Amino acid sequence: MRLLINWNKLQGKYGGAYGNFIDNNETFAVSLCKTPMKSPLVWCGAMACLCPAAIYMRKKALNHVEPGSGWSNYTCCQGYFGGCCCIQPGKIGEKSCPCMCMCLEATCCLGPAVSATSNVIREQYSLGLDEDDVRLIRCSNCLFYFSFCLSCVSRLTDCEGDDALAAIVNTVSDVVFCCVSGCMTAQVNHEMELRDEGSSPPQYSMQR
Repeated sequence: MRLLINWNKLQGKYGGAYGNFIDNNETFAVSLCKTPMKSPLVWCGAMACLCPAAIYMRKKALNHVEPGSGWSNYTCCQGYFGGCCCIQPGKIGEKSCPCMCMCLEATCCLGPAVSATSNVIREQYSLGLDEDDVRLIRCSNCLFYFSFCLSCVSRLTDCEGDDALAAIVNTVSDVVFCCVSGCMTAQVNHEMELRDEGSSPPQYSMQR
């Protein structure tokens, strides 16, 4: 599952998730491309443990917006990406079993899960869309679709070497997805820490 961002920004199935941020001038303090240098430990940790990182970061983001709320404000993908058939955000038992639902979300829909957490902070601080971030996510999405097409072709044809090519492209796509997901997780974490530092009262030392 890929990270979700609308290609035309205002059109398409997920346009509503990002359309409200188009006119916002302020963006995340650190772009996705720079997060490995700004938050290397978070980036590496998120790549190594994508699902646990997505779960932890969602709870952290929700409690950053409303301290002490726990999982009470959780819904599947926070309602940013709609649903599918009978699976609709807010109607799949999130209130009774939020932790279990978040675990399923992170396992089955990792891309939207990471994107939804990013949107929680984006909406909280009225952050816009960074053009470099959009390009990077588009690149990850393109690799995924290209890999999917190659996999279909390799199964339908007997061309020599097509299986190996599909496997290589699929591996590259997975690596890029992990890197971009780690970048987005680190970006959100960095923004929350930055905002927390800015809102904390100044510390004064007593002068004798």
